Amino acid sequence: MNTAEFEDCLIALRPRLHRYCARMTGSAVHGEDVLQDTLVKALDAQAQGAVVDNVVGWLFRIAHNTSLDFLRERSRHTVVPLTDDIEAEALPEAEIVAIGFQTFLRLPELQRCAVILKDVLGHSVDEIAHIADCSPPAAKSALQRGRAALRQLAQAPDDARLPLLSDSDRQKISAYVQLFQSGDFDAVRAMLADDVKLDLVNRLQLAGRDKIGMYFTRYAEVTKWRFALGAVEGQPAMLVFDSTGAMERPAHFVLIDWAEGRIIKIRDFLFTPYVLEATDWVRLG
Repeated sequence: MNTAEFEDCLIALRPRLHRYCARMTGSAVHGEDVLQDTLVKALDAQAQGAVVDNVVGWLFRIAHNTSLDFLRERSRHTVVPLTDDIEAEALPEAEIVAIGFQTFLRLPELQRCAVILKDVLGHSVDEIAHIADCSPPAAKSALQRGRAALRQLAQAPDDARLPLLSDSDRQKISAYVQLFQSGDFDAVRAMLADDVKLDLVNRLQLAGRDKIGMYFTRYAEVTKWRFALGAVEGQPAMLVFDSTGAMERPAHFVLIDWAEGRIIKIRDFLFTPYVLEATDWVRLG
């Protein structure tokens, strides 16, 4: 597989890899971070001449290990010990899609891996064993236990993360959204720190107030967007709706970071619509 074919493969697999990383890390946003690290590692290995027979399995194994590294760095621990052998049927697609990412995070790592790969992404038990570097019997056992545990957890009271915004955070994100709503992008630019960073996820990264002006110009030129104050996974966010569609849910969202009253980072998920697949979001006000 040449470089161009390999890059096309990465583009095609990106949404599936994100579904795995997001559920492994318990966050669609963190899942995108892990996915980007995964793709960098894969591209580096390919550039160094790595010979791979099963590209899909190889990529998922990198994603699996990168997810575990992410979790271990943050010292997150699992809390669902199951010691008895349990037979469990596959979770229906409608049921598993409705389960929040944080619920997956409460499963032990191998159980989480097995359920996501089998019931969300359709991998075989042998493929799970290869990706997770375990035996097929261990993968099958983890799958059975994970399915049973998820059914129990899904029946527990909903513990969805609600945004706990300080008055200061609410005022800052509200002001940002209101300026987008009114089209006053000059006022938005006045809020930027000199070294502000723009991450147009999966498209480009820019740094410096003078470098990102075109970003706001492009938003001004596209008339279909509608903006609202909201929160994504408990973080203050600007929700962006497409007025040419149903507008029942955002088309994408934007996260903003501040320091000393200035915007220091803008992270826009316009080009990664798959991140909203099961993201916890809420519209505020």
